[in-house]
Amino acid sequence: MTAFRPFELAAGGRIDLRAGPFPTLVSTWSDSGVELPTAGTHFGFVHEGPAEIGCASGTFTLSAGMYFSIPGPLRLRFGRGLVITAERFRGFFQIGGPVEDTGRLRYIDGCTDSLLIPPVQLGDPCLNLLHIPPGTEQTAHTHPSVRVGLIVRGSGACVTPDARYPLRPGLGFVIPADARHSFYTDRDPLLVIAYHPDSDFGPTHECHPMVNRTIIRGDRP
Repeated sequence: MTAFRPFELAAGGRIDLRAGPFPTLVSTWSDSGVELPTAGTHFGFVHEGPAEIGCASGTFTLSAGMYFSIPGPLRLRFGRGLVITAERFRGFFQIGGPVEDTGRLRYIDGCTDSLLIPPVQLGDPCLNLLHIPPGTEQTAHTHPSVRVGLIVRGSGACVTPDARYPLRPGLGFVIPADARHSFYTDRDPLLVIAYHPDSDFGPTHECHPMVNRTIIRGDRP
């Protein structure tokens, strides 16, 4: 696979990444809809809405810019968007958005990031919103696992050792593990959805807000 693999949000689009260490299935829908399997958890983003999602928790209408995490079977109708299925993971049911214009956390080279759907436990998948401001020449870097993304707004380019890829709203992409790349912008910022199949961040049984903020002094009432 090349260092940057772009794709369109076509009806019934499918990219099979299940042969890797984190079995992942990338799907796209456009108006006609798609049904996704019971196994795993589906992380999705609505690029054009309204879209309708149907799952065990009910039927919901989502506007453009909203995102979701759905464990188990999922049916999508109307609108247009991207879904990434983590086959070996059972996450929480979540719906959020619309996304903000910038991230809440500092990232490299003046970029910012928001953790839209955080890991349930340390090591679990997560969904992020990356903001790249105008005039950015990002430092070339790699990631230890595959990245799946979607350009939400703006324009720019992704530069790899082999090519320069123009970026525009509605363009999806896959960056394989350890592939060297960087993002560039000119006068427009870039807003990007980025899925990570794993993380080195998240709660553990020994470290989470409930246990950390429970103070036991040995006294009994």
